[in-house]
Amino acid sequence: MSNGRADEKSPDRLIALSDGIFAIAMTLLVLDIHVAAGLDADGFRDAVRGSLPALGAYALSFTILAALWREHRRILRLARRVDGLSLRLALAGLGAIALVPFPTTMLSEYASQPLAVAVYASTICVIDLLELAVFLTIWRRPQMAHPISDRVARNILTDLGTTVLVFAATVPIAFVSPTAALWTWLSLVPIKIALGRRERSRAGPDTR
Repeated sequence: MSNGRADEKSPDRLIALSDGIFAIAMTLLVLDIHVAAGLDADGFRDAVRGSLPALGAYALSFTILAALWREHRRILRLARRVDGLSLRLALAGLGAIALVPFPTTMLSEYASQPLAVAVYASTICVIDLLELAVFLTIWRRPQMAHPISDRVARNILTDLGTTVLVFAATVPIAFVSPTAALWTWLSLVPIKIALGRRERSRAGPDTR
């Protein structure tokens, strides 16, 4: 029985569940991208042009989910075990991740509508806040975690915190200018690149 209870608290089972949910969410992103059959040449070209917003929303969400998956696994690998609180927070985050195809569809079809952009930004913000909460529940309780250096903790907090701040800021921006909100999200690209370079430059023997 003790082995069974230990297995239930192991982060490995949660990581396996997370991988499955991320894979399904990423796959569902592509379902709304299609070109109708039986079109003439002009209709085909119009349909291809019409699918570009959906392709853009797909690329955006796939990139975000890939980054979230990487960070999610990194956080769970730092845990020796998971308890009720960390498990509930992680499952809430996975529930939000499974929802991402819905705001992605809204964004692809109504990118000019403030509410669609705000809902998308809010969804990503909530996901990152839950990831941040999972990390804090592990980091602040040494009995639950492998040794975590201050450098690693700062990197994770900075990475998640930056994403939260950018997407949270674009919720009110979306109601002024949806286009400006969309362009603001792109600011994360150079920020993430800079953070990654800084982390690699400071990396030492401790790679946790």
